[in-house]
Amino acid sequence: MIGRAPGWIVPLVGAFALIWIVPIVGLVVTSLRPISEIILGWWSLQEFTLTLDAWIVVWDKYPLAYAFWISTKIAVISTIIPMLLAPAAAYAFHFLKFRFRRLLLILIINAFVLPNQVVIIPLFRLWRELGLIDNIWSVIIPFAGLSFAWAVFLVKNYLEDFPNELIEAAQVDGCGPLARFFYIVLPNALTPIAAVGILQFMWTWNGLLLPVVFLRDELPLTALLARIQGVYDRNWDQVAVAAIITTIVPLMIFIVFQRYFTAGAQTKSGSKE
Repeated sequence: MIGRAPGWIVPLVGAFALIWIVPIVGLVVTSLRPISEIILGWWSLQEFTLTLDAWIVVWDKYPLAYAFWISTKIAVISTIIPMLLAPAAAYAFHFLKFRFRRLLLILIINAFVLPNQVVIIPLFRLWRELGLIDNIWSVIIPFAGLSFAWAVFLVKNYLEDFPNELIEAAQVDGCGPLARFFYIVLPNALTPIAAVGILQFMWTWNGLLLPVVFLRDELPLTALLARIQGVYDRNWDQVAVAAIITTIVPLMIFIVFQRYFTAGAQTKSGSKE
């Protein structure tokens, strides 16, 4: 029987929700007010004028549609690669026995703490020699590679609670390693795979460092946002418009698929009571 939640839970959660919502409200209001009023503070009510001028200027002046398409390509491809490879690697490290398995796992996990800044200069030299500067693959490859370690770690942790009885039963029935992976493990590991996809998509969609360094013309939304911000001009209204367009996709994805973050460690055919 589920007990009743303490009375202080609702006010506490409401306070955190308010703290989270206020910046979003400020961003929307900033995009709809003229710069002369924004300087006084977006919350100021001395003068309150609503206008779509900033939205029109940003849409006419900057290639938002093209940047949105570039962001989508980079995020989708960079997400699909670890979603396909990480479950296979996690399955191999957890269920299969092979030489240097533990050493390879340690090396992969150590790559988890490798900061992006460390690989920028070597990658820039490599991409320049290969002619990949201003090519979206110069961003997709490091995005997928740098996320592989934590994706394997996440899926492998999920497999720690996977029922070994299913694997043993499949072995008795004559299933080989590949058959056990595709027919037993993979269908029952959709929760961590979906979590990997959500986290990876949000990271690559919001990534700024790699696109700014490696891309020139094919800019995603985050890199275009940095250009809109400028250096000397007070174009906060235009920056707010670009920020809203940039953040709306990962926000919607998180809202729709947030259940995968709280899903229990259960499998379709071997759930634990």
